[in-house]
Amino acid sequence: MLKADVYNIKGEVVDTMSLNEDVFGVEVSESAIHSAVVQYLANARQGTQSTKTRAEVRGGKTKPFRQKGTGRARQGSSVGPHQIGGGVAFAPKPRSYRFSLNKKQKRLALKSALSQKFGSGSFIILDSLKMDEIKTKKFAEILNNIKVDTSCLVVLGEKDDIVVKSARNLPNVATALTNTINVYDIIKYDKFVATKEAVEKIQEVYA
Repeated sequence: MLKADVYNIKGEVVDTMSLNEDVFGVEVSESAIHSAVVQYLANARQGTQSTKTRAEVRGGKTKPFRQKGTGRARQGSSVGPHQIGGGVAFAPKPRSYRFSLNKKQKRLALKSALSQKFGSGSFIILDSLKMDEIKTKKFAEILNNIKVDTSCLVVLGEKDDIVVKSARNLPNVATALTNTINVYDIIKYDKFVATKEAVEKIQEVYA
């Protein structure tokens, strides 16, 4: 079993927590992480780009000028890709970029990302994260207390609008629930901050 310190919002160590090695201590698979990130970005693409081909632009049904005698290069159409106002060669069209990964690979990618954060010392556990009012300044103080001065992903065990709204105006800070975390966000942010309740839920699902 792995051991991790548990902090309160004042930055004091108040407890230790056992972490499952099958979730936070696996051998990091960079290929699985790469595949998960590529899938996340591909699935986020709208794929609505569209350009006209030579069959869709106006004109081009007759020769723009006679074959010989003009001194110019022969042309059969005014809508070729090399013509001004012509169609685009191999024009992009609306399409879906979505693809899927198998469940085993997705689980390995998430475990690898979590293990990477824990192994690099970028994993911080809070005993709880409760606030009485929506206050960005107060949330910034909490991050300062636990020595988070870079970008971070804050993972909650259950939805808390006060915490979410307090954090959303801070640059480079994002919040998520245990059922919405993904590999892209885990590796995008420098620090991974999670409540003890969130860590327990993650271990229940992925152990």
